[in-house]
Amino acid sequence: MKTVFVAGATGYLGRHLCAEYKRRGWTVLALVRDRKRAGDLGCDRMVEAEATVPATLSGSLESVDLVVSALGITRQADGLSYRDVDYQANLNLLQEALRARVPHFAYAHVLNADKMRGVPLVDAKAEFVSELQRAKIASTVIAPSGYFSDMGDFLDMARAGRVWLFGDGQYRINPIDGADLAAAIADAVDAKRDWLDVGGPDSYTHNELAELAFSALGRPAKITRLPDWIRKAAIAILPRVTPRKVHGPVQFFLTAFGMDMTGEKLGTRHLADFFAEKVSRKTND
Repeated sequence: MKTVFVAGATGYLGRHLCAEYKRRGWTVLALVRDRKRAGDLGCDRMVEAEATVPATLSGSLESVDLVVSALGITRQADGLSYRDVDYQANLNLLQEALRARVPHFAYAHVLNADKMRGVPLVDAKAEFVSELQRAKIASTVIAPSGYFSDMGDFLDMARAGRVWLFGDGQYRINPIDGADLAAAIADAVDAKRDWLDVGGPDSYTHNELAELAFSALGRPAKITRLPDWIRKAAIAILPRVTPRKVHGPVQFFLTAFGMDMTGEKLGTRHLADFFAEKVSRKTND
């Protein structure tokens, strides 16, 4: 039986990775900072360590066949920078994998990273990818278009009464469900692919996403399209006037909203069903 070590196991994608590899019959080790707060990950064993502190990782990857890292800062704020986590913590993990002679390392990156230079979150991830590709280890980089969970922002705006877009709303995205992404990652690793740009089975313009959100709520669509210069100005100004925990994710999302974000269409789960489920859950709460 093969063993996979999942980093970032308590996050949205990490939990799906644990479940997917467990379903495939692997022994699943999950990296956590605090096992008491990690909850049920469905793994075989939790490995308590702090990836930003290399000494705590020592010996944790012995006899591991694969490391899959979804480790990174998204919306949380704990005093660490993107470089501390998305770059350095992953580099610490890679170096431990090399010491332990782990044969394969997979990493969840960002689609269109080459078009988002200057965005700290993306720069830190891209710098790590460069280190990974130079290392003497088989690697797979997976670059998803966006998660279903991120699209919940459209539903939140629609629930508040209006969706705000930039420009003409015609940029496209095919977001992917976490479970489908975990399966795509496992398949890409099995196929020894070195890179995969991936999205879900359905592609939408931003206008269509807004309409889908209102449809899920059973309400007429109310969409306001702002001039795109406002988006660009916000990207430039927010880092000067807000803390990182505010401008970091917003800068990333606003940059991504200024381009098509479409990857290879994979998966079986549909965003319309995800929205319907969220609406139903909210109604029944």
